[in-house]
Amino acid sequence: MTDKIRILTIGDHPLSPSGVGTQTKYICQALLDSGKFSILSLGGAIKHNDYRQIQVEPYDNEWRIIPIDGYGTPEMIRSVIRTEKIDMVWFMTDPRFWEWLWMMENEIRPLCPMIYYHVWDNFPAPMFNRDFYLSNDHIVTISRVTDDIVKAVAPEVPRTYLPHAVDSAIFKKFNKEELSKVKKALWTDQGLEEDIFTIFWNNRNARRKQSGTLIYWFKSFLDKVGHDKARLLMHTDPGDPHGQDLPAIIESLGLTNKQVMLSTEKLPPEHLSALYNAADCTVNISDAEGFGLSTLESLACGTPIVVNMTGGLQEQINTANGFAGIPLYPVSKAVIGSQQVPYIYEDRLSEKQFVDAMQKMLLLGKDGRAELGNVGMKHVQENYDFSKFKEKWVNLMLDIYESSKNYSNILFKEVA
Repeated sequence: MTDKIRILTIGDHPLSPSGVGTQTKYICQALLDSGKFSILSLGGAIKHNDYRQIQVEPYDNEWRIIPIDGYGTPEMIRSVIRTEKIDMVWFMTDPRFWEWLWMMENEIRPLCPMIYYHVWDNFPAPMFNRDFYLSNDHIVTISRVTDDIVKAVAPEVPRTYLPHAVDSAIFKKFNKEELSKVKKALWTDQGLEEDIFTIFWNNRNARRKQSGTLIYWFKSFLDKVGHDKARLLMHTDPGDPHGQDLPAIIESLGLTNKQVMLSTEKLPPEHLSALYNAADCTVNISDAEGFGLSTLESLACGTPIVVNMTGGLQEQINTANGFAGIPLYPVSKAVIGSQQVPYIYEDRLSEKQFVDAMQKMLLLGKDGRAELGNVGMKHVQENYDFSKFKEKWVNLMLDIYESSKNYSNILFKEVA
């Protein structure tokens, strides 16, 4: 093969901090490092200050990113496929964003295969997605739950389970000297006590993530154990238009900026790794979660997690050697949806569950939490280290490309 295979990716901006964006970056790098692909990414889902096309170092013209609003339009896709001579279209994130693209399958699939990197949070299986699933040449699933759902809805569509993963060269457990420096910079140098029980939350400020609820429940936890016994560090955007006014919630509950601390600047992965290491545990109480990359990053750093047993969070905490933290089992379900998406079931927790879990995590002490963290770290190293998935992604894309060439040859012979 002399010419490189030209892939068009559509989804979250690959250089954005979202879980989908991070995974897109990892996968693109693996494909490019093989020397067999070139990539053009349409990067959406974030606000752009600059819409100029960029080349990603060190790949230069082999990986270009075009910032876009939303996820694109039919006219844009037609133009890009034609002018860039695209060989494969690979897109990812929630199905509701792609109905317009699947309606173009009769235009796209005779020219190049459509590969969907799919996430769906919860059963019951969305049978209303069946026609969408059938419009793909291949579906890659990010969690066991998503894989089971696709199998139930459209078993005839080729699919491959390749979960989200982490770069263990970045997200890793710090040694004592490194950790001491981080804690000094974060706490001591800011006039804060170093050894207070620290809960970390790294998520979008969005309704299903339950950011405001977390603060409210954290206040109840402090009421139980003492207001000087713990702090909550939230890495998020308190002004996200899809979320809640977090400073207002903090103020209304009478909490201080030493009890609930907001980390609002975009941080490189190395700095996020430091925050995971400095925390005693990481929490995720989302009502629905396709995978939940932040808790996997936490486990890679040896920091235990407290999570809602929903979506992909279930496979993260439940390891071959026991739980890597404290699982919270939903006490009820809620049905949300729209005219476009008839139903999505969300898993709901209770305030008491959260408070009890935090008390348990606190009482475990440093040694008990370290034991849970080590279980999680081993689980990530064995099952979610991205270095183990690089070759799988390369081989999968090569196989899909070769299969599509054979299909195209048959199709054009029939037409002739």
